[in-house]
Amino acid sequence: MASSDRTVLQFSSSSSSSQSISAKVHPLVIFNICDCYVRRPDQADRVIGTLLGSVLPDGTVDIRNSYAVPHNESIEQVALDIEYHHNMLISHQKVNPKEIIVGWYSTGLGVTGGSALIHEFYSREVQNPIHLTVDTGFTNGGGTIKAYVSNNLSLGERQIAAQFQEIPLDLRMVEAERIGFDMLKATAVDKIPSDLEGMEASMQHLLVLIDDIYKYVDDVVEGRVAPDNKIGRFISDAVGSLPKVSPRVFDKLVNDSLQDHLLLLYLSSITRTQLSLAEKLNTAAQIL
Repeated sequence: MASSDRTVLQFSSSSSSSQSISAKVHPLVIFNICDCYVRRPDQADRVIGTLLGSVLPDGTVDIRNSYAVPHNESIEQVALDIEYHHNMLISHQKVNPKEIIVGWYSTGLGVTGGSALIHEFYSREVQNPIHLTVDTGFTNGGGTIKAYVSNNLSLGERQIAAQFQEIPLDLRMVEAERIGFDMLKATAVDKIPSDLEGMEASMQHLLVLIDDIYKYVDDVVEGRVAPDNKIGRFISDAVGSLPKVSPRVFDKLVNDSLQDHLLLLYLSSITRTQLSLAEKLNTAAQIL
């Protein structure tokens, strides 16, 4: 890629309310980006790569997959391995033909001077690409994830700047993925929680959410907060989905489910032990 002297402007999502585009990213993408950052070359300050996914009927960009792209970067220019990028794209589309290029990612907090050059390349690959940034350096004490779109600012026929506008980003995950993501965001982790510790953390998180709902409902009833029909429907759907059972029957269901879970853990542990023992016996027999 050639060098560029264009200015890069970055705006937060609050600076413009006219953005109709939004993005939704799956946790697998974040895990993959962090893994690529850990495996980066020693001389590389950041990693960049391609985002794959689709555009939903409502215009939301659904980011479901990604892969890293080798690059060399300096203050004035950026060089991408375009051939590697195209080969990886062909390989991914053989497995998931419905996934297309929806943008690119980079590690670090916010956009940099070289982001305009990289975004210009991806603009030739897909119309209006998404730029996803993942702060793997924990600059603000946690892994900040943001998404941007870019517009060129021109004076006559000359492009003088690239404006990166932050857009709404939705990171949705199931409970197991949320536990892993919380561990990933922590700057220091003694150990990975066990299944029971993960279940305990999920229950504590659920109790906090229930307390928040109780407080919100009380504030609405007392007139301290204006009612929101959308939130009310969500609460009604959540309460309506609960089975109408007595506390004794509910406790029995939970205990039975917990015992089944512990039994599966026990059986899987026995299976791993037997496989390990069989492998050692087979190795010993081959030596003799």
